[in-house]
Amino acid sequence: MPTVQVSGLEIVYDRVGEGPAVVFLHGAASDARMWRPQLDGLADAFTVVAWDEPGAGRSSALPESYRLADYAHCLAAVVESLRLGPAHIAGLSWGGTLALEFYRHHADLVRTLILADTYAGWKGSLPAQEVRARVEGARRMLAAPPGEFDPTLPGLFAGEPPAAYVPLLDAMEADVRPDSMRTQLLLMAETDQRDLLPAVSVPTLLLWGEHDVRSPPAVARQFQESLPDTELVVIPGAGHVSNLERPETFNRAVRGFCQAHP
Repeated sequence: MPTVQVSGLEIVYDRVGEGPAVVFLHGAASDARMWRPQLDGLADAFTVVAWDEPGAGRSSALPESYRLADYAHCLAAVVESLRLGPAHIAGLSWGGTLALEFYRHHADLVRTLILADTYAGWKGSLPAQEVRARVEGARRMLAAPPGEFDPTLPGLFAGEPPAAYVPLLDAMEADVRPDSMRTQLLLMAETDQRDLLPAVSVPTLLLWGEHDVRSPPAVARQFQESLPDTELVVIPGAGHVSNLERPETFNRAVRGFCQAHP
């Protein structure tokens, strides 16, 4: 189990393949396992890395008062220790917000950005009323007794979860740590990265599920209008977790984009 020690934390990651590095950042209430189709599908041409961020999966517990910048600095230590940079940095949902924050603080380690079904923070991408509703929903979820805690967020898939990945989704759900999820969701609610977008100077790929209701296509258009060098690929039939719902289409887009920007 490969690990990196960062400021007293043990960070665990998966690494496969050889070639240009693509580093995948998972969403809230998940871990590196959500990138299994990408680890399997891209290792023939790339060094594919998926981490368990602090507080997720096999990594150490999340320190108190951890901020978005702390996640970014931790990721930088991982990328530097593995001598991967500059790398293609890919994130979905919360992971995409983290990818942008990583660029803010460590642009020298970023070759390109791949932002999938994500946000410039909830505050930066969603109406204030929607943000308030999500925060209230998160508080109700997190207030549930331990035996009734259900970290499943609504609207993740366009239809039923893909049958092939239901066991994987169940396993990740069972390992969610409420304190980590609380930090992730509350940080999303207060984050607004709109100031950063016009300053992003690396090529950026936007990957969006056609039927994403958590980060609707209007959010993708906001990114398109703000990022200087970007292309948008809409994934037919997919919802918010497009990498699991349509992995072949997702992988094909990542492969073509990364090969176009060596």
